[in-house]
Amino acid sequence: MLFKVEMNVCIPLNADPVAMAEIKAREKDYSQALQKSGKWRHIWRVAGQYANVSVFDVDSNEELHEILMGLPLQPYMDFKIEALCRHPSSIRDDDR
Repeated sequence: MLFKVEMNVCIPLNADPVAMAEIKAREKDYSQALQKSGKWRHIWRVAGQYANVSVFDVDSNEELHEILMGLPLQPYMDFKIEALCRHPSSIRDDDR
């Protein structure tokens, strides 16, 4: 199942910079492991914002939920999630 996930990050101005640096490092490791596994297929930064648009390829709604709740920055994120399906005019074979 493919999902488009928009993630907007809003870290409080008074957050501890040392703690946030550690959380961001864990976030990077977590997201890159998911990318290598194929679960997190695409990630794009939204220019000028602390935000991204990503595509996930997961087995279920529950798996996506668990992945998103496992993000170290999740307490500071808002999500917009949309299910995707293959477009009949697509010329790609791997965009199920």
